[in-house]
Amino acid sequence: MDPSALHHRLTDAERQAFNETGFLQIPDALSQDQVAALTAVTDRVFETKLAAGHDPRKSLFYPNFLPDDDQFQDLVDYAPVFPKVWGILGWNIYLYHAHLIVTPPTGEPMSDKTFGWHQDSGRVNVEIESHPRPRLSLKVAYFLSDTSEPGRGNFWIIPGSHLCDTLERPADGVGQPEGAIPVLAKPGTAVFFDRRLWHTASPNASDVTRKVLFYGYGYRWIRTKDDMTVQDLWERSDPVRRQLLGWGLNCNGYYSPTDEDVPLRQWLREHSPDEAK
Repeated sequence: MDPSALHHRLTDAERQAFNETGFLQIPDALSQDQVAALTAVTDRVFETKLAAGHDPRKSLFYPNFLPDDDQFQDLVDYAPVFPKVWGILGWNIYLYHAHLIVTPPTGEPMSDKTFGWHQDSGRVNVEIESHPRPRLSLKVAYFLSDTSEPGRGNFWIIPGSHLCDTLERPADGVGQPEGAIPVLAKPGTAVFFDRRLWHTASPNASDVTRKVLFYGYGYRWIRTKDDMTVQDLWERSDPVRRQLLGWGLNCNGYYSPTDEDVPLRQWLREHSPDEAK
């Protein structure tokens, strides 16, 4: 990993914003050339799924997309973004979940029906006894299409709700919970969000197809959330990326890692010792 990545470390203001609101928005994290190239690859994936029978009117949720193209893999440890990930979670981390979403227009007007609000991680929110629930992981969403206006299948959030274990929804199923807002993001924006943040997808009532890449980072002792087939990428990855793709010496190393298990920590010892503790 190039030391120039250190120029993109999490700032004190970014840390405060993430801790208080549960999300962080980084405009222009991707250049327009990168957006164009990643969009072309995403379109190719979508066309392949359509050819295999996917309904063109329905949203495509496609996990384990990293092996499909080197450009997807290059975002795993992308220098303008990844330092902020380790700044929040620390160094004993990996990519436990990744999914690509394409949301075509529905052809219908936006209704006021209550969306599917949730926190990530399923049974974690039931089986771990704590308040507030533990952070454990976060996601970075790279927006390839223009969702800078409402109604474009926007990702909705409730800022600050990551510290709430429950969410009061409208009893009649109409309208959104108090404080809910759509995330407005231009192409190239990276949005970080805490897994505990109450959030939801929404219908796409526009004429713009929504395209987003989600990268989920968590601690190495967390199981993968989808059937990731990235082991074939280990041999051609540098040590830090190999860690992020799930490599380890043995199972115990995920809980009590040696230096060889976590090359990110070794790299930080050399380049940013305070973050290697």
